[in-house]
Amino acid sequence: MTYRNLLVESRNQIGIIWMNQADRGNTIDETMLTELTDVMHTLNDDLAVRFVILAAAGEDFCKGIDQDWFQQMPSSSYKRNHAIAVKLATLLESVRTLGKPTIARVHGPVLSYGAGLVAACDMAVGSFGAEFCLSDVRTGMIPSVISPYLIRAMGERAARHYCLSAERFTAAEAYRTGLLTDIAPLDELDARINELLGQLIQGAPTAQTLTKEWIRAAAGLPFTTSLFDDAAKRHAAVCASDEARDGVDALLHPRRKPAWLRKTKKPAHPKQSAL
Repeated sequence: MTYRNLLVESRNQIGIIWMNQADRGNTIDETMLTELTDVMHTLNDDLAVRFVILAAAGEDFCKGIDQDWFQQMPSSSYKRNHAIAVKLATLLESVRTLGKPTIARVHGPVLSYGAGLVAACDMAVGSFGAEFCLSDVRTGMIPSVISPYLIRAMGERAARHYCLSAERFTAAEAYRTGLLTDIAPLDELDARINELLGQLIQGAPTAQTLTKEWIRAAAGLPFTTSLFDDAAKRHAAVCASDEARDGVDALLHPRRKPAWLRKTKKPAHPKQSAL
């Protein structure tokens, strides 16, 4: 896969997307937006890839929307700005609904839309020095496209606080609110992600896809009879799958590995970089 603003690697069942515009802070312009959306769909359809990592080259993870592109918005037509917003939302939704576990590898400054990308991933491991800012209101804009993802990751109260104040906050605070799911020193960031991949690879691929789908469906729903009925139907359907039969048989016979592990290379040592 060849892109202008991205570097994409695929190895050991891992698809790694590097935002590769370090001289521009890996900001989102129309090309970056189009390419990120395309690569998400490509990796989602790649049967050799089980996990997707979103990373960034250089010192910045993502400094939000490209400044030149951003400056055009006030003078652009409603139709043009609406089309851009739809494309931005489509990218975030393609990350959120990807059928494979996603991990954001976070370091350096993470501004506005960059935080939306982090929030859309299933997991986000950040360096201690990562710094966040949801600055839209300071430019007269609103974080309407990213806020649904921020609310789900951080909770409504924290999202209100940082979207309204637009103050910078640390990786420790991002971890406390749930925007980051783990933090580590920068020189241990890849080792921590590698440990996480070692845990993820133990899971059955179809079960992980269905688990993501069910969590998305159930999140925020009231505890009703229809919710329980849906859960029971999904459970019963999975119980009859070949993957579940294989997993249960392996559990009952500890010396036998399930199919998804028999064809999997041993995870790299935690001190070796998965990236």
